[in-house]
Parts: sequence; structure tokens; C-alpha cells
Amino acid sequence: MENDTAAPQGSFASRIGSSDPQRADALPLSAATLDELAERIATTAMVIGIGESTRFSRETFGVRDQLFRRLVRRHGFRALALQDSAGVAARLDRYVQAGKGSAESALDGAWRPWRTAEMAATLEWIRAFNRDHPHDPVRIFGVKPVQAQPEDYDAVLDHVRESAPERWAEVASHLEPIRTAHRTDEHVQRARGMHPGRPFVDHARDALALIRSLPAVDRADDVLARMRLIVDFHARSVAGRGDYAGEAAVWADAIGEHRRRTGLRTVYWDGISHTSAAAVTSGLAPERGPQPSTGSLLRDRYGTGYVSVAIGFHHGDLGVVTVPEPAGDLMDAMLGQAEPAAHWLDLRPDPVRRRWNGPAKARVISGVYDPSRDAAEHIAVACLADAFDVLVHLRQVSPVRWLP
Repeated sequence: MENDTAAPQGSFASRIGSSDPQRADALPLSAATLDELAERIATTAMVIGIGESTRFSRETFGVRDQLFRRLVRRHGFRALALQDSAGVAARLDRYVQAGKGSAESALDGAWRPWRTAEMAATLEWIRAFNRDHPHDPVRIFGVKPVQAQPEDYDAVLDHVRESAPERWAEVASHLEPIRTAHRTDEHVQRARGMHPGRPFVDHARDALALIRSLPAVDRADDVLARMRLIVDFHARSVAGRGDYAGEAAVWADAIGEHRRRTGLRTVYWDGISHTSAAAVTSGLAPERGPQPSTGSLLRDRYGTGYVSVAIGFHHGDLGVVTVPEPAGDLMDAMLGQAEPAAHWLDLRPDPVRRRWNGPAKARVISGVYDPSRDAAEHIAVACLADAFDVLVHLRQVSPVRWLP
């Protein structure tokens, strides 16, 4: 007997283009169906990765936020994992636990994609929930280790000004250009033509060597520790590593360790290239081949206890760039043919999986996105239904509102 669950051959586009399964599988996106979606994905999940194809859309963020709120209110999820450092996330966690200051001030120093009015509203909602549930709060943690912060640069420069003022200008010449990466990532600066030229990690290493050469450096352990954090920050960046893949094993271990210690059901927010439950190939670096993602390692660890949700869109003005309609071979183009304009699909039921099984490409709009090379701005997966359990698609989007 033929195995009808085997992955069909041929490209994703050629296999589904004529049968138009979108119309049969798509469910409208509404408050009621978001309730249903949350219930479906929460059934077996210990960790749910909710990924966006862009971090610049108000609408895709809104869907993720609304889904998260339902998972918290109705299904007992009590941890939010973010792609940011442990130190930044600890500051966000202090705000949602104690409510000191404002959500906006808590986000000062956070990774640029989180510094939006939409994210501030999420933090305010979590704070309100925790105020009403003091013995069962939502916690926030970062998947990255502790990283340098702007105040570390200030501390190093203050030390040099006091201990060796004649060397201050030389140290500052290395630190001042590279601290800008805490506002705009180095690789984004390169893509936008605003990079000063020399790799930031080289500047950081030169600054560390200078600090080590200063008198009485043996009594400046704190300054040396901060300087090492600065070097590590730039070495671990996309520009420093020379790839976009991130540190999947480190991030997956952070999620797994937090869950092991706390037992909390967790929602993980990141881009779809990181939350994918299968290895991904970057369209910007196809020569590297499939790379493990954080989500793929979580799937290996938890099986169906890890659920991957992908939120994408067809076209729109994101403020930083206007994104055209996608090429026909992208998943986004095929999903854009469906009605209604906002809809979702659960790929896990066998009949749906058979229709959507196989290789696929999904567009990714990152900080270095360039419409002139739109065809390369995607991730590719060997099997769509292995990478994502649920697809959410919006036809048109608008920009997030950046905090000052």
C-alpha cells in the first residue's frame, strides 16, 4: 500500500499551485479563532516558539502579543523568553514583577527591535497580570548570556580618565565608534552605509590591550571585566561571527535550563529563522547549507512539546522600507492568495500536512533587507510542515512605533 504520509517530490510551489489548498485549510484570523489557535497549540506544548518574518510590523507583533496573552490567561504559560541578554531581560523582569519606573525606561538598553511602543504595551500588560496574580506571575528571561551595556563603556572611560588621562583620547577613539552598535547593530550599519570601516571587535580588542597596559591594572578587576564583556559583545555579534545564524545551542540551552529550574511553560519570541523547528538555509548565504535553529534543537529536546508558530505577511510599508509583493515561489505569495486577508493554518492534521509537506521558502525582512535583492531575502526549509506547526498570514502591514 502506498504511504500517503510520505513527503511528495518536487518544489512546494509546483505541488500546491494547482490544487489551491489555501482556501480549504485557511481559517480567518479573529478574536474567536485566536482563542481556538491558542487552545490547539497549548495542548501538548511545554515551549511555544512564536516567530515573525519581520520585527518591523505592528500587525505581526500584534498577533504574537494577542496569542501570548491567551496562552498566559487561559493555558498557564508563565515565562517569556526573548532574544536579548540575561542582564537586559532581568531589568524587564524587575519591571513586570515590581512595577518600578515605566515600561519605556525598562526597555532602555534593550535590543533595538524590542524598543517599541508595542513592546512597552506588552510589558504593561504583563505587569498588570502579575499585580493581579502575585503568587503566579509571568517571568521574563533572555536567551543570551550577560552582555556589555552602554554604562560599561562609561565605566571604562571614567577609569582611564582618572588613572591615565593622557591615554583617554586613545581609548575613546576605539570605544566611541563601537558603542553605537548598542543602538544599531554593526551589520545593519554596514548595510546602510553608515559603518566607520574597521571591524568593531578589532577596536574592542585594541581597547582591552590598552587597558591592560595601564598602571595599577591589577587593581582594576571591575574595569577589566567590563572590557572583556565589551569584546565578547562584538565578537558574538552578527558582524563579529560573520553569519546570521545566531548561537542556537546557547539559546536553546538557556530556554531548557530555565524550564528545568522553574518548570514554567514558556513562550519564546524571535524571528522565524530562529523559532523554526527544523534547520534553515539562509537565502543570503546558501553556500552554508542548512543550519540548526534554536527551535530545531528545542524540537530535538522536547519533541511535540515544542510548537513552532510562524507569522508572515504579503506586502506593506514598514517605515524603514516598503516591501513589495513576494515572488511567486515564496510561501508568502501562495498564502497571500487565500481569503480572508488575515488567516491561519494548522499544518499538523494529516490531511493538511500532506498538502503542505515538502521544501519551501519564506521571506525574511531583517534590518539589512534590500528590496533590490528581494529574491534572496528568505529562509529555505527542507519540509515546511516540519519547520512550522502553524502558519499565520497577514496580507498587508504597517510599521511599529519606535520609542525615542
